[in-house]
Amino acid sequence: MPSPLSADRSAPQPPERGAVDALIHRTRRLRGDVDAVRRDAVRVDEDDPRTRWQRALCELAVHHLDDLGAQLGQLRDGLPAQPSEQPAETADEPAGSLIGRVGSAEWNLLTDEVSWSDELFRIFGRDPEAGGLSLDALPSLLLPEDQPLLTALVTDCLVDGKPIDGEFRIRHADGRVRSLHMMGEPVLDTDGRTASMWAVLRDVSALRRSQQVVRRTHDSLRREQPGSGHRPAAEPEAAVLPPWQTSLRLPEHGAGALDIAAHYLPSETSALVGGGWYDAMELPDGRTMLTVGDLTGHGVQATSAMAVVMGAVRGMTMAGIEPGALLGHLNQLLETSIQPALGSAVCGRFDPATRTLDWAQAGHPAPLLFRDGTGRPLPLPDGVLLGAASEVAYEQVEAQLLPGDVLVLHTDGLARDDAAGHGGARPGTETLLGLAPRFAEVRSARECVRIVVEAFGSAERLDDACVLIARVGA
Repeated sequence: MPSPLSADRSAPQPPERGAVDALIHRTRRLRGDVDAVRRDAVRVDEDDPRTRWQRALCELAVHHLDDLGAQLGQLRDGLPAQPSEQPAETADEPAGSLIGRVGSAEWNLLTDEVSWSDELFRIFGRDPEAGGLSLDALPSLLLPEDQPLLTALVTDCLVDGKPIDGEFRIRHADGRVRSLHMMGEPVLDTDGRTASMWAVLRDVSALRRSQQVVRRTHDSLRREQPGSGHRPAAEPEAAVLPPWQTSLRLPEHGAGALDIAAHYLPSETSALVGGGWYDAMELPDGRTMLTVGDLTGHGVQATSAMAVVMGAVRGMTMAGIEPGALLGHLNQLLETSIQPALGSAVCGRFDPATRTLDWAQAGHPAPLLFRDGTGRPLPLPDGVLLGAASEVAYEQVEAQLLPGDVLVLHTDGLARDDAAGHGGARPGTETLLGLAPRFAEVRSARECVRIVVEAFGSAERLDDACVLIARVGA
């Protein structure tokens, strides 16, 4: 494949062979040391979850080092490493499959020429005689639920000039499912227009299996040792939050009802639960209240405060208090309580007759509106954190919704707190907006929640997270 060059950058210089050889040597030594720990130090006792977890971590480290060694070999030689340099295959990897873990491709938009490396044909299980697939045909090899993701990545790259960085799954003719990580970018001509797109694809199936084993064994360890994990501590949270996570229809009768589902994701780094909550309820006049919020702190104190706040929100909503005024009263409640706390919240009231949402927020991420395969945050009204200042007024605004719209309310703990979004976006917002094509393919809030949990469930979070999704009915 020709070297990808943009109009304003020169060709990269090849790395010095000696420096790469030194890295390969160090990688091999480290790989041998980890393998020795795996064989000798970690004795597998199927009745001991701790040793199973330790063994799984060693297996994952070996997979990472195997991949690093193979990639450094290709970097040094410009070709796939020789079979003698490859580590021994695992039981579920056929001989020689590790050689073709990384492949490349280029799609020329001017000539419609498609160029695939030999390794890429091997990764896709495709006969080179059949030729590489065009960008239009490529999604046909993906699992149906991953096809919108690839389409969105390619569109962003060709239309907006964004780099590609995503992961999807393909199914070989023999039924095997492989996980591929794709990175690429547009290639510009001398006029700055997109002339072609190139990409490097890496088979990460073995890594993903190892990571799954680590998660399963870690979960098993925490179940066996309840005093050391956060799961038992989450029981008070589960007792306070509404029990209808899977599905709820409000109002129960009539047109324009909301299909609602929610999920609570515990922190992966803290043994104590936080103060996040979600709630939905039908009001006497047929409208529906939606709320999501988060209080500072962890443990029983935060959970107790959360229960008080949820009760206050429900009581004021049933009394007919508007969302903006409701947050003002909630701010006063937190400020004057015996144990003051800070918190954020978003509160909305949906009218199924007019499909309007009256809502307000207090230092909280804006609800995300998904429509026709795209997503955007709702314009944020004014509102400071709850408990931060006295006599604060919270602005209330109105949003018009349409049948089929998906509304996502969430706390800012979905992604790592140190994750940086482009343009000042809150952590996790960009990833959520990237799920828009997948939301467009499903017809229930429950399926939308499942997609969110798949995207964020394995991420390391410094805080608990809540997400509530409401889909507008016809």
